[in-house]
Amino acid sequence: MAEYMDGARWYVAHTYSGYENKVKTNLEKIIENRGLKDKIFDVQIPLETEVVQDGETTREVESKVFPSYVLIKMIMTDETWHVVRNITGVTGFVGPGSRPIPLTDDEVAAIGVEKKVTTVLTFGIGDSVRIISGALNGFIGRVEEISEDKKKITVIASMFGRETPVELDSTSVEKLKD
Repeated sequence: MAEYMDGARWYVAHTYSGYENKVKTNLEKIIENRGLKDKIFDVQIPLETEVVQDGETTREVESKVFPSYVLIKMIMTDETWHVVRNITGVTGFVGPGSRPIPLTDDEVAAIGVEKKVTTVLTFGIGDSVRIISGALNGFIGRVEEISEDKKKITVIASMFGRETPVELDSTSVEKLKD
């Protein structure tokens, strides 16, 4: 079989009915014990939450979107194929014969396995901001740099008469009103 793919892709493993959680737990233990975090990255059972009303009581019930299936993000190699395939409860991969077929990007998006969180910032480079959390709470500074994923920013803060660059979470600052 050799290496199927260079990069990590999502694959679907078929399980016995009711074994999804057991397969997920066992696979996560094997990943940890055998040091496969660099080849098997994520194991998910897509769930949906339904609100159920019984008379006056309302409760939320989680149900499996795809019963008897577990989604696995991994680099497909002989080793990873054997690890997943030999877990108790797994009947095989989805694909023709014994050859697993990865999900397409469109399928992954439709299933919603990889939820992309987009961060919208109310400030930009050069804006004055107030630090609102952490050790520097209350200090004022100027945004110098924003990371590509918009999670980290570099602020030039004036501390003790000196301008000092400080890396912060983007949620730790607020824009000063003009």
